[in-house]
Amino acid sequence: MTMDQEELKKVLPHRAPFLLVDRIDQIEPGKRIVGVKKVGADEFWCPGHFPGRPIMPGVLILEALAQVGAVMVLKELAAEGRIVLFAGMDKVAFRRQVVPGDELRLEAELDRMRPPFGRFNTRASVNGELAAEAVMKFMLDSAGAGS
Repeated sequence: MTMDQEELKKVLPHRAPFLLVDRIDQIEPGKRIVGVKKVGADEFWCPGHFPGRPIMPGVLILEALAQVGAVMVLKELAAEGRIVLFAGMDKVAFRRQVVPGDELRLEAELDRMRPPFGRFNTRASVNGELAAEAVMKFMLDSAGAGS
């Protein structure tokens, strides 16, 4: 199964400039998902992080990973339109810079899910080189209203 950004908008509540996933390339229901973010020179953070040498902020890489994981969770639970919230992160590591022109491969593997809580292992890479990784804990917002 693949999804383009229009299909992603049917599942995720995020919108520009904070929808940080361009497409989903693979979904193994309840197991694993792979998405892509093409990092452009026109990203909202480029002028300020850092002037003359833009580097994608690590927190946005983590957010992109979380969005990919959220797609898998929302599809698995048939909860499209609800909100998946961060509940914590462990083992966060940044291994290389991500810059305009890079294509960021975003992978999330479901480790545990006991609704409304769960955990997935995530990895972001560029051309096969690890850029970031984290164990992300999440909570499905029961009301879908956020907090």
